[in-house]
Amino acid sequence: MSLSETERMLAGQGLTTAEILYRMPDFKTVLQSYLWQEYDTAPDFPRLYSFLEFWERELDGPLHSVRYTYRRLISPGEWTKVDGEIVLH
Repeated sequence: MSLSETERMLAGQGLTTAEILYRMPDFKTVLQSYLWQEYDTAPDFPRLYSFLEFWERELDGPLHSVRYTYRRLISPGEWTKVDGEIVLH
């Protein structure tokens, strides 16, 4: 079962964005850029590494470099559970 984005954030995952530069298969001197974005867990980044392993195994364009950034969108101090609501007027 797949988790929703909110469940992933509450589980400690953050938004990971990677800019992947790769060489064109037919023109090795030409670099192309690919942007990848997914919720992942720092510092191991299992989803990013899994994607990069897939890329090297299945795609023709060899990797040149990968730059990434990571941001937790919800931190423990920002989330509180609400058990009830009182409406006035």
